[in-house]
Amino acid sequence: MEKRLFLLDAYAIIYRAYYALIKSPRINSKGLNTSAIFGFVNILEDVLKNCRPTHIAVAFDPVGPTFRHELYKPYKAQRQSTPEDIKVSVPIIKDIIKAYEIPILEVTGYEADDVIGTVSHLAEKQGFTVFMLTPDKDYAQLVTDNIFMYRPSFKGYETLGREDVYKKWSVSSCSQIIDLLGLMGDTSDNIPGCPGVGEKTASKLLDEYGSIEQILENTGKLKGSLKTKIEDNIENIKLSKFLATIRLDVPIAFNEDDFVLKSPNLENLLSIFKSLEFKSFIKRYEENLNSKVTQLSLFDEL
Repeated sequence: MEKRLFLLDAYAIIYRAYYALIKSPRINSKGLNTSAIFGFVNILEDVLKNCRPTHIAVAFDPVGPTFRHELYKPYKAQRQSTPEDIKVSVPIIKDIIKAYEIPILEVTGYEADDVIGTVSHLAEKQGFTVFMLTPDKDYAQLVTDNIFMYRPSFKGYETLGREDVYKKWSVSSCSQIIDLLGLMGDTSDNIPGCPGVGEKTASKLLDEYGSIEQILENTGKLKGSLKTKIEDNIENIKLSKFLATIRLDVPIAFNEDDFVLKSPNLENLLSIFKSLEFKSFIKRYEENLNSKVTQLSLFDEL
């Protein structure tokens, strides 16, 4: 039987769900904005029903700065403060995840990207096929023959393997995604890159030289304004590549037994859904509780 591990990037999903409903938010009778919570549960239920994971976990960014913030103070500094509705939603989402009996991964000083990157590669070594559920393109650097991005799109989801990454971002290896981000920067994370170098120019440079290191060793071959831009921003480019690199050495272990998909705690799940007034989920899980279904048949019925 294939061992299928799904790793969910919690905040990326939460923000996506919240802003998808920003113009028509879900507000329950208590005045609570449940958009982020409902969207997260919908995505989780979809994974459980349609993707048939044998193992699963959800990764969160920790409270406080990470090693990237400590190295580069402006890292993500341009972002607006977390909306209060999301701040209120996160503890509830964590309670829901616990009710599903799904492990939560969170390591002080490291982002969810780094945790998922490390666990993905540890799991791959143990024979797993890994799916990283996130819309963030920086995860493309982690893709291998056995590690895939499972990316939300307007048409549902897209599964990205090596060839898909090559085609989508015009690179010749998944590791070049790091170099691509190092050159063009990433406005969402406030990674500076090289001002004036966009994705097309970065792709052309990488096609010719292969890596940032090779580009910097061959600046004498560059011409005109591009040569000036690169030479004037060498330190920024080096810093940006470091910031864009997802770590694979986070101090976290992968014990496959801890990640096995388990039966949810139906009583706890129902209690939370009732407090949130999630009528469709209440009906579904009340029926499951009354019939005392197994995990397998429960998700077959979703």
